[in-house]
Amino acid sequence: MGHVLSMVRDGLVSLASRMGTERNKAASVFYTQPILTDEQIIAAYRGSWLPRKIVDIPVLDSCRKWRSWQADSEQIEAIETEERRLSLRSKVLDAAKKGRLFGGAAIFIGTTDSDPSLPLTAKSIGNGGLKHLTVLTRRQLAAGEIERDPASEWYGKPKSYNLTGTNGTQLGIHPSRLVIFNGATTPDDDLGPITCSGWGESVLTSTLDAIKNADSTAANIASLVFEAKIDVIKVPQFSANIGNQAYEDAVLRRYSLANTIKGINGTLILDAEEDYDSKSAPLAGLTDILMAFMQIVSGAADIPVTRLLGQSPAGLNATGDSDMKNYHDRIQAMQELELAPAMALLDECLIRSATGSRDPDIHAIWVPLEQMSEKEKADIFKTKADAVRALLGSSAGQEILPREVLSRALANALVEDGVLPGLEAAIEAFGGLEHAADPSTLDDPDHSSDDPPPFLKSAATSKRSPAPTADPKSISIKEA
Repeated sequence: MGHVLSMVRDGLVSLASRMGTERNKAASVFYTQPILTDEQIIAAYRGSWLPRKIVDIPVLDSCRKWRSWQADSEQIEAIETEERRLSLRSKVLDAAKKGRLFGGAAIFIGTTDSDPSLPLTAKSIGNGGLKHLTVLTRRQLAAGEIERDPASEWYGKPKSYNLTGTNGTQLGIHPSRLVIFNGATTPDDDLGPITCSGWGESVLTSTLDAIKNADSTAANIASLVFEAKIDVIKVPQFSANIGNQAYEDAVLRRYSLANTIKGINGTLILDAEEDYDSKSAPLAGLTDILMAFMQIVSGAADIPVTRLLGQSPAGLNATGDSDMKNYHDRIQAMQELELAPAMALLDECLIRSATGSRDPDIHAIWVPLEQMSEKEKADIFKTKADAVRALLGSSAGQEILPREVLSRALANALVEDGVLPGLEAAIEAFGGLEHAADPSTLDDPDHSSDDPPPFLKSAATSKRSPAPTADPKSISIKEA
């Protein structure tokens, strides 16, 4: 006779750890592929303030200072005018937000070309060649087949994108005509259908559990507030008569009247046989618990609590400067490593559309979020001025560096620091440090304080070539 194998199911559960129940504490050590539908993403973004802030804040901070174009004044004005005409700043803000929310969005570069399926080259863009910029999300723009040829510049990216028109028609778009903004990075597409092929994923995917825990904690604390004080009244023979409908109605009327009298006069009238007591629920420490959950959300979103909640740092001598500095470094990395590469081709087209050509000296720099105070700027200005004075020496024979060299270096530094508004225009009109008064003449008895400085005299009698303004680092001051 063969042996019969039987399986016995253990029905015991752990009272301490709740293992074997739906509240198993060990369940969190198992990870499954998180799946968020578009409906869930939209509901979270519209229905809760935390998801909205997590999506919006980094993008808003990346765009609010925008960029500073380095070129001459006419070129800068033309480029900024073109940016305003195309609403570039708002389009980048909108596309980057939707990219973080849905896991992918793009700006379609509309040009005078009629066929968007062909590659876009910046050299083909002439003056006014950019027609419009259109923001599209991955819900509207389907990624095509992934390029697997290592020799292609589009390796690992979709070969094309398909846009569904109003009549169901499919419009093919070459990836060079799109400024792609992906959300959170995903694993390799070879993993199969669990990833969004050609796109990233929503930044809410990895942070939603932390957000839910914080929202649930806040909701539970809010419910505790309504139960912070509970009145307890002991009524004789209450349990014995509770089944009588007339008795129940009489009790409800009785204590409704008692609550009304108490609310108006602050006096509770009870029968001599009734017993009254009041229970208060302790609320101390609930704020610390909620803030602990907010700290977890802050870490998951990589946004400081002070920025996420819009509050001042708490604690003795707490300034939050280190947290904000780290956050500003993160925003700078986002600008230089994500936004700038995505907008590289668009910028090339923008320059040509604004100026009609491509000056190789034109470039843009992202304006840092962390700005110096006026006192800090003044201290830096004084320090640099003292350093130049020391290098000049007490007389012309004791100069450590030539005056022309110091002139160019100091002008570059002051223009970059922005401590003297209008400095470049003044340099064009009057010259630089090499035309200033010689330190050795300051004690000259023949030199009158009413006489204009030598550089003003030389400016009136000599003609100078204007200093270029394309790049502060390239400012050169010399006599024509």
